[in-house]
Amino acid sequence: MSDDQQEYQENDLSINLEHGIHTRGVALDVLNEVLLRKNPLDQVLSRHKEFNMLEGRERNLARMIVATSLRHKGQMDDLISRVQDKPQEISPPYLKLVLYVGITQLLFMNVPDHAAVNTTVTLAEESNLGKQKGFVNAILRRIVREGNSLIAKQDPVNMNMPSWLVTEWVKDYGIKCAAEIAQASLTEASLDISVTKAEELGYWANELGATTLPTGSLRLQSGGGAIPDFNGFDDGQWWVQDASAALPVHLLGQDLQGKKVIDLCAAPGGKTAQLAARGATVTALDRSAKRLEILKENITRLKFGDSVDVVVGDGSVWQPAEPVDVVLLDAPCSATGTIRRHPDILHLKTDKDVAQLQDIQARLLENSAAMLKSGGILIYCTCSLQKSEGEAQVDQFLGTHPEFERVQITADEVGGIETLISDQGDVRVLPFHLAPHGGMDGFYVARLRKA
Repeated sequence: MSDDQQEYQENDLSINLEHGIHTRGVALDVLNEVLLRKNPLDQVLSRHKEFNMLEGRERNLARMIVATSLRHKGQMDDLISRVQDKPQEISPPYLKLVLYVGITQLLFMNVPDHAAVNTTVTLAEESNLGKQKGFVNAILRRIVREGNSLIAKQDPVNMNMPSWLVTEWVKDYGIKCAAEIAQASLTEASLDISVTKAEELGYWANELGATTLPTGSLRLQSGGGAIPDFNGFDDGQWWVQDASAALPVHLLGQDLQGKKVIDLCAAPGGKTAQLAARGATVTALDRSAKRLEILKENITRLKFGDSVDVVVGDGSVWQPAEPVDVVLLDAPCSATGTIRRHPDILHLKTDKDVAQLQDIQARLLENSAAMLKSGGILIYCTCSLQKSEGEAQVDQFLGTHPEFERVQITADEVGGIETLISDQGDVRVLPFHLAPHGGMDGFYVARLRKA
């Protein structure tokens, strides 16, 4: 069973045949939006009416089918070509999506064979592919017989990872480390939270049955239901935030009373909440008014509204009325460190995107420098694994800004985990770090001081 494999029994999920087909139909439509229409998964899920109307268990099943299909698409393409009687292009492309839904359940989710095959054949018929339902049935029956032996001979990394991305990782980290990064990126991510009051960390760990990570985040057990239903969410006692994404604010210390901080590219607001919880007066700036609405909702729920000023603006040109103490720049990036929770990145991002993002990052860094007072701190971070978006950006910035210096980060600032600290004294988190706890999102953080 693979790391992201999960066993689903139809009775356990309380999904009868009719509901089961509907749930899989929703998953199929989401896959269509991502793979054929090239829309980001999170955006699709947030606006997909039928997905959001599903009951909790059905919604979990639909999302798992989608995410697992996106992780293993390359392997499934190989399998389909091997079990066809005659190698041929699958047409229409939507038909291949139907096969993904069935194969994912058979090989990577342990759904019972009869449930996976029967619902997928019915799904083909309901998708106006009735003439191809015999083909679908034949492919899936052969997968039932031969699938496990075939995937045992596959190389998941080479089949599922874009070659341009693996090439970048090999260049940055070497072959062995790149392989570990890729393998870890194909697993399911855990769910982490940050608590509003640091002194209540132990209480909420016990209340939610969570594990306390060395970095100070809480890691929830999977399969616990919808987040808003958890105790303490509506009361604003905590918010969802990956453990890696919580590190940049930790590097500013626990007490930020009296400090004026600009959180650039702030939405959806996890770091803004951390800053406010530590007593800072925060300007949360983002160019997306829609994403800032989500930030406002989160900040209101967490009762930090009095400490946060929300501004719609372009961080590459916007300037505050007067210099501030801290600028936190979580720059737009390729987000390859978050493939575990955003597997659509494997299919939507290209090396051309990275080149365009590097230009944006450089412009944001340049403008950030002018926002700081003398002695001020600039935190630059990205959730990209490419050094071109992290270390190289900071090195280039320091080379043209002699008034800035790197303030080295120490292991005790990141939970005592020495492997998170690079030779330059920056934070470089890789997806296989903290593997015994379930890994972390890939992340880069540098701390700079203005003279």
